[in-house]
Amino acid sequence: MATGILLAWGALPLPAAVGYSGIGPAVLPWFMSAVLLLCGGLLIWHARTGGYRELEEGSGAGRGDWRAMAWVSAGILANALLVTTAGFVLSCSLCFALAVRGLRLSEGKPAGGPRQVLVDAFTGLAIAAPAFWLFTKLLAINLPGLTATGWL
Repeated sequence: MATGILLAWGALPLPAAVGYSGIGPAVLPWFMSAVLLLCGGLLIWHARTGGYRELEEGSGAGRGDWRAMAWVSAGILANALLVTTAGFVLSCSLCFALAVRGLRLSEGKPAGGPRQVLVDAFTGLAIAAPAFWLFTKLLAINLPGLTATGWL
């Protein structure tokens, strides 16, 4: 709930002027703060009234998997560092491949060899390329590309 309050406080100075889309820049922060406050209130209510006590035991591990988290974090950081130099498509493909490796390890499955790395990279490419083209060609939103053609 504190995050919702801080977000609402941060949204106070935003202008409420309506833009071409019919909503102003303050709408999303106010909406998100209301959602956070609602979720926080529901969690407090459930905690005080005994909610969630009749659920089955969770299937997750008792401890966090630091090795898996390192792979997922490496993917996110690599994407953030490379998106402006390698372009959106390649950086997102690398992010996908590293994150999938980490998620696979977190489930106790083998990470896979070189063939699996290639499959993951091409799967990431198959997801990132259409997303890039949708944003740049159809929605006219500029994303960093590798070439000046706008197709990669």
